[in-house]
Amino acid sequence: MNKILIVDASESDRRLMAGLLVKSGYEPIAVETMEAAKDEVEKLPPGAVIVTDCKLPDGSAKELINWQKGEGFSFPVIAIVNNLNGIDILELMKDGGAVDVVQRPAIDKQLVDTVGRYAKPEHVVLQLDHTLIPRPSKKLREIQQSIERIAATNANCIIFGESGMGKEQIARQIYLQSSRTQKPVKVLEAGGAALVGKHDPESDRSEIYNRIEGYFQEVCGATLIIKNIQLLTFEKQSVLLHILEQEHKDVRIICTANASLLKMLADESFRDNLFYILQQSSITVPPLREMTEDIPDITNYLLTRYAQKKQQSRKHLDASAIKALKLHPWPGNIRELKDTVLFAAFHAKEMISGLMTPLPTQPRI
Repeated sequence: MNKILIVDASESDRRLMAGLLVKSGYEPIAVETMEAAKDEVEKLPPGAVIVTDCKLPDGSAKELINWQKGEGFSFPVIAIVNNLNGIDILELMKDGGAVDVVQRPAIDKQLVDTVGRYAKPEHVVLQLDHTLIPRPSKKLREIQQSIERIAATNANCIIFGESGMGKEQIARQIYLQSSRTQKPVKVLEAGGAALVGKHDPESDRSEIYNRIEGYFQEVCGATLIIKNIQLLTFEKQSVLLHILEQEHKDVRIICTANASLLKMLADESFRDNLFYILQQSSITVPPLREMTEDIPDITNYLLTRYAQKKQQSRKHLDASAIKALKLHPWPGNIRELKDTVLFAAFHAKEMISGLMTPLPTQPRI
């Protein structure tokens, strides 16, 4: 749904334009001054359009266009004109000015069609929730059984798998099916800024220690999910080991990791005593290329969610598209599949045939 910024001093005309745009599926934002318009321009998403009166109480359409250029914005501007002659209109539109004009007496006839020429549809960003996408493979059923079995205990767990296979969703399912749901869960990225720190000379503890200790205090008696545990530096491993052994034995740790963690364990760059505390139980998630029977169900789920968000009828995959999806190795796994299918859905009319874009041949960076 494209946002359309309306800038006009006339309250009745603002109301008229907003009503016309809402009926046509747009999301209008109406203001009456140039200063208010500047504030709104800074918030506009890609694909938006500005519709502004030529003359405003505190400026003009030309001034708003020039300000936009100076600030690095390039939203198309449609000017509302009243009695301007041809020379005035050409002046308004020259040198990257207004892209078009609408005659004020003909707003009800011209506005929607004119806006439609410049409002670019924005690709839907679809965020998957914490549930596992339902699918039929035996391997997923085995993972669900492991989730139930581990959730019934207070054991720490490491979830192994390639990037893009939903390891965090599995971690959250263990939490949601456990007896610890009455207390909050906290999620940390092992290589993220939340665990970046340096030594504080005025304290006998490092900043890293204080940060990690603070997170444990927040989830005392609850659950802490640490993503990509293989990214912990040796110093952070030592801090985490001390806290787990000496201070917070009542916090349950669920980690996600890729295969490099086992290599680190072998070459002693990951502390084995910490590893065995964290791996009281484990789940291994196979890559998508080993679960190709799930691909039709995953894509149908994604297309349904996409249609719901776009408020339109659901698109379908034809046989050639499904075959292409099953043959691709999917180095980015479900995350890559999601991006590819939604890109195809965005450009397709009804049936997605053979996919609308060539499948990627290299892993996404």
